[in-house]
Amino acid sequence: MSDITQNLSNPVNTFVYGFLLGCVFLLMALWNHWKTKREFARYKTHLSDKLEIDSRNLQELNKERTRLLQENENLRVQVARLNEKPDNKLQRELEVLARAEKHMMMNAPGFAPAWEMAKSQAASSLQSEETGQSFPQRIFRKLLGSPTGGGNATASGDVGAGNGSKNADTSATAA
Repeated sequence: MSDITQNLSNPVNTFVYGFLLGCVFLLMALWNHWKTKREFARYKTHLSDKLEIDSRNLQELNKERTRLLQENENLRVQVARLNEKPDNKLQRELEVLARAEKHMMMNAPGFAPAWEMAKSQAASSLQSEETGQSFPQRIFRKLLGSPTGGGNATASGDVGAGNGSKNADTSATAA
């Protein structure tokens, strides 16, 4: 213990110990400074890369937007030109007349409402067959174990669906 007190009481030794301790702290500070400087440079490169990528994506989006606007305008012009053709005018006029006829049949008393209800029921049964709610499709689904859930339609309702699709076909040809 007396050795340590003699070493610390000597001013030269105290200076050397303090100098060495200061050098250790200086080295630690320089190391942390260089580490921070490297990390900052890395962040700057990441930021510049991200900004370049974002800029490139924005340019691509703008190009796509202008292309779609041009395509939309071309399609609008093409539709307007096609609507001016005599055949398309006739089809449009036929569609207007068919809609007017349907409106009149729904509003006329007597046979028309029952006929329209039968057509809509046939169309709904045909729709249920197309979506997989018919009896045979439900059986196949149960046998094959399809991951989609089964429908809630009954077998008796689906047997009539086959006849309804015939009615829908005849109604389509009658209309």
